[in-house]
Amino acid sequence: MQLYIGNKNYSSWSMRPWVLLRQFGIPFDEVMVRFDSFDAGSVFKTTLAGLSPTGKVPLLVDDDGLVVWDTLAMAEYLAECHPERALWPREARQRARARSMCAEMHAGFTGLRSRCPMNIEASLPEIGAQMLAEHPAVQADLDRLVAMWTEALADSGGPFLFGTFSTADAYFAPVVARLRTYALPVSPVVADWMAQVWAAPGVVAWVAEALAEQDFLAFEEPYRTAR
Repeated sequence: MQLYIGNKNYSSWSMRPWVLLRQFGIPFDEVMVRFDSFDAGSVFKTTLAGLSPTGKVPLLVDDDGLVVWDTLAMAEYLAECHPERALWPREARQRARARSMCAEMHAGFTGLRSRCPMNIEASLPEIGAQMLAEHPAVQADLDRLVAMWTEALADSGGPFLFGTFSTADAYFAPVVARLRTYALPVSPVVADWMAQVWAAPGVVAWVAEALAEQDFLAFEEPYRTAR
């Protein structure tokens, strides 16, 4: 099984399945395709040509040639291939809730996504404060996330969203990275959960490799001109 990903420092979508695979000990080969640009003739696009119908990462390619190009579909496929690992909560109602939360993240929160792009190595608290002050959509997204996480943690008792680490925690790991980079304020309960996610082995491994990249990509950097 191969997982094609982009730069670990910037690629929030790639982080989700990589962390899920690593956290649950599912063997895979990583293929990192550097973000040189997203133009049609870029190395990034030409590398993915013929592999991905969308020309984007992440991309999961199983040993039999099956190609999965959507992160939620990857999570479902991996869960079906490895039912013994319980990637989703075991209880049906909790699974439905976890899937709803992931789907909401998948389709929404465009204010936070656009104004606070993932940048693990950066520390931009002043930008976070500015985005909250100037863009109501960022505050609305943050409020919704905190409410959603708080409700799940209250029901499960923690330390993760559904008790033990699941796809939901992996799916929100890039959001935790964003909240850390931009120092966006959260409640103590959510801060404790964020600390648990940040200390999960799969997340620790991704972050360490992101920091080791030291690859400054100007087109991914709306707020910095250098590392």
